[in-house]
Amino acid sequence: MGPDIGPILSEWPFEPGRISVRIVQTADGEPRIQVRLDLGILQMHVDGRPDGQRPDGFESLLEMHTSEIDASREGDVPGEPVESDVRLSPEDCRALREEAVQYYHRYVALLVVNDFERVVRDTTRNLRVLDLCRDYGREPSDRAAMEQFRPYIMIMRSRALASLLVQLDEPKAAILALDEGLDTLRGFYQEHGIASGFDESAEVQMLRGMREALMPKLPVSQSAELRSRLQKAIEQENYELAAILRDELRQAKG
Repeated sequence: MGPDIGPILSEWPFEPGRISVRIVQTADGEPRIQVRLDLGILQMHVDGRPDGQRPDGFESLLEMHTSEIDASREGDVPGEPVESDVRLSPEDCRALREEAVQYYHRYVALLVVNDFERVVRDTTRNLRVLDLCRDYGREPSDRAAMEQFRPYIMIMRSRALASLLVQLDEPKAAILALDEGLDTLRGFYQEHGIASGFDESAEVQMLRGMREALMPKLPVSQSAELRSRLQKAIEQENYELAAILRDELRQAKG
């Protein structure tokens, strides 16, 4: 029987309603990220696969299957459409979904400790899983199973990227990252025939809230750029864009 972890749990009590996260060092000096749960502690590697496994020598199942698909495309002419013979079985897709859950737990924990760079890495990685299952899943149910999570992962990525850029004192780049996230979300809503719900979605409201909070941090020179864009929008009779730019100018001045 293994040792009792009761003393460790007592030293780090669970707090309901709060995500408690900490970084610890192993005996070998390797970092691990821990999350305190009501029934124990979840511990993960901060790099590589969260559980530390390397399936068939690859960093993850995602990398393994991507390598197989890339190998099946050897000899394809660049720029021409291709159709790989590789198809992911229901078992493959299930394993990929389970692996993605590991990364989900980690990027939520990393966000708590403001490790935005790794959050961007892990959310980008999970979006690749969605793409892989959508494009290569054998069964329609597997191709669609994870699409419902795409908006959430997209907003997490945009939020982390913008926060990382703010840390680097790049508010303009952060706003551009948020705009890109909003555009990508809008495309998702349009593609799925739910464009009417875009403005009211929680994901959109969160990104717009971050964007508004960043506007006062723009340098003074940004106002001149906004005025130039506003004038061009009016000349082109793009009144919707002009209204948005007027709002940005007011916020920048405030």
